[in-house]
Amino acid sequence: MKHSRSLPPPAARPVQRAVLTLGVLALMLAACASAPDPTSQSTTSTSGTASSPGAAVAPALDAGAEPVDATMTTPDGRERSYRVYVPTSLPERRPVPLLVALHGGGGSGSQFEANSGFDGLAEANQFIVVYPDGIEIGGATPLARGHVWNGGRCCGPAAATQVDDVGFLAALVDEVSAQYDIDSARVFAAGHSNGAIMAYRLACERSETIVAIGVQAGSLEVDDCDPSRPVSLLHIHGTADENLPIDGGRGTRGISATDFSAPRDAIMTFVRADGCSDSSTVATAPDNADVGIETWASCRAGTAVEFVTVEGASHAWMGHESTVVGQGVSGVPYPDFDSSFAIWKFLAAHPRG
Repeated sequence: MKHSRSLPPPAARPVQRAVLTLGVLALMLAACASAPDPTSQSTTSTSGTASSPGAAVAPALDAGAEPVDATMTTPDGRERSYRVYVPTSLPERRPVPLLVALHGGGGSGSQFEANSGFDGLAEANQFIVVYPDGIEIGGATPLARGHVWNGGRCCGPAAATQVDDVGFLAALVDEVSAQYDIDSARVFAAGHSNGAIMAYRLACERSETIVAIGVQAGSLEVDDCDPSRPVSLLHIHGTADENLPIDGGRGTRGISATDFSAPRDAIMTFVRADGCSDSSTVATAPDNADVGIETWASCRAGTAVEFVTVEGASHAWMGHESTVVGQGVSGVPYPDFDSSFAIWKFLAAHPRG
């Protein structure tokens, strides 16, 4: 595969982080328009989940390294772009986790980097993050420079033209793993909205690579999901999500014409695939009555499935301040639950094996 720029070698990583300039177009879109709030990284129990209370996760630090932008040519002949964040310090002679962070519909890798704050968590917890771009929407509308993923029935031209995003993301994991000592037992995916839909598809079709996923505001939009290995799942959803409703269907704020499958259907698919118990345990977070945590036990190979619902939360990425434009499309972000911290805490607690 061809690459426009190699990743920096571990011994020569730059230590000054480039300033990210987000385009207005990317900020307008449903799944992803918001800027990071450095005060939002929480260490309270609502940033964890029921099955991961002992996960040793540090709150985010300032991201001190410069992200690297690169491209690669995929097996289907497309040139695809991505961004990689490598912390200023990584442990010597020890493999590190990799997080594939998937933007929402109409967003981009750099946009989700800024929105999620995963760089700061990577800096504090010594893991590598890669932010790939979907394909451009194209056309003459203001959304033309936004990106989408082929999650199956959604979204946009990526789904309509059957872009091989699963192949791209699998090849991207291989590429980053060839550059760095990545722990194959800790290769994770996170996603928002269309990116969450893509993370689900990736878990269905590349479970030999993807160990666990953490998503907000997603659904399963492929008919056949039969992962060859168990994959842990954390799904977060706001009860007031008007883009991808918590019960499925077409949202009143959504820019996609998709009648989304019910998120619970996706969760139950993985409950069955992971061999979890049929019954679940439901609890309320001790420090936030808005947060409900449903957990399935006795899953195979030490996996776990959790469904976190946040009362009154919109579609916007939780715990991170959005722009005024973004609030008009995806709602006002819920401030008292940090999706990024919760997702990393869950993923860190569920390596393979």
